[in-house]
Amino acid sequence: QLQLVESGGGLVQAGGSLRLSCTDSGNTLDQYTIGWFRRVPGKDREGVACINSLHSTIYSTDFIEGRFTISRDKTKNTIYLQMNNLKPEDTGVYYCAASVSVDSVSAQWYDYWGQGTQVTVSS
Repeated sequence: QLQLVESGGGLVQAGGSLRLSCTDSGNTLDQYTIGWFRRVPGKDREGVACINSLHSTIYSTDFIEGRFTISRDKTKNTIYLQMNNLKPEDTGVYYCAASVSVDSVSAQWYDYWGQGTQVTVSS
């Protein structure tokens, strides 16, 4: 049973950057596809990006616009989401999740979820 923990959220001004981290202190994440998702006010949960064990990535085409980058460091058992040029509409709770089987930004394929980290972007 994975126990994913997100960190790195906070308050930032529009145009600023944050780097979110996702890790599990008790289990290796090497063989999992890890996805980042978010829930912003007024919208359903939406996929942001995912990265598989071979470091191949998939990004949502809806709102990323080249601003977000997902990466993983297996030596640190950590997956990152670098977010640049943040906008107020990026405000929400960001979650990481693990999938054993599918590379996708669709939440239905993910088996384990973290508790989320709050990102607030002020205008």
